[in-house]
Amino acid sequence: MEQKKEHINVVIALLSFTLIVTGVALIGYLCFGDEKEPIQGQIEAREYQVSSKLSARVKRLCVEEGDYVHVGDTLAILQDPELNAQQQAAEATEQATQAISEMTENGTRQEQIQTAANLVLQAKAALNIALKTYQRVQKLSDEGVASTQKRDEAKAAYDAAAAQVKVALSQYEMAKNGARKEEKKAAAEQAKAAGGGVDVVRSLLHETVQRATVEGEVEKIYAHDGELVGSGSPIMTISVLKDQWASFFIREDLLHGIEPGKEIKVHSEAFNQTYPMRVYYMKVQGEYTTWKATKAGEGHALNTFEVRARPIGKCPDMRPGMTLTLR
Repeated sequence: MEQKKEHINVVIALLSFTLIVTGVALIGYLCFGDEKEPIQGQIEAREYQVSSKLSARVKRLCVEEGDYVHVGDTLAILQDPELNAQQQAAEATEQATQAISEMTENGTRQEQIQTAANLVLQAKAALNIALKTYQRVQKLSDEGVASTQKRDEAKAAYDAAAAQVKVALSQYEMAKNGARKEEKKAAAEQAKAAGGGVDVVRSLLHETVQRATVEGEVEKIYAHDGELVGSGSPIMTISVLKDQWASFFIREDLLHGIEPGKEIKVHSEAFNQTYPMRVYYMKVQGEYTTWKATKAGEGHALNTFEVRARPIGKCPDMRPGMTLTLR
């Protein structure tokens, strides 16, 4: 009798335990079984790199990392002594050719002939400056300090100065012999070409003052005071905070209802707020991304897509790198 009673108690205990486990599982399923897997992403912003067309040394940085800059603000001042010498030579050549052009138009006088002779001397002086600059840059290039582009620029300036000496000499001879109609036209064209050379040098000089062309925050500075930067090398990076978006990497089995033009809701972990965004970009990722197999033996997997969305309205608190959650 006692054994039968003990057996009944064991059966009751097993049934009770089974009911408890089943109830807990049912409650868990009802509470959490239908919850979708959260998808994390982050805020990104367009980056603008500040760089110079010429090789120069950083004379002074005018901003620091974290500064907010506007269009036209001075970011950095560069220094290039050789370029200043090229400007002086180009301006002297321009003045010489312009004076000769005017002389051929107005006719030749003894004073004009003497002026032409003086201009020849000026052109030769400019040639001497260009030669010394080229020799100095060539030496720096041989030592690996100056770039090949810098050497080529100095060589081009020297060649231009040598050509201008020939021009000045021919113009001097023309002044002595008198100018024909064709010679007057040639003198005017040479003066125009010399003016173009000056414009080129002045355009390069404008590159020594780097100004902001976009509005944003200085994110990273790569070159500092006294350092040499090469042509095209970045000096600093500006983060354009007005051009931000959210980026998510989502498996294709979780893409239901997500497509370009659709509105989604994202939650900011930093501010504990939900923001509306609109999807504008979807693209499958390469084979290097993680795939998820469907069923064993079926021979295919689920791809991962990059999804980008822009805020609807203003989100002034958003910062690049902040985490967002999409459910």
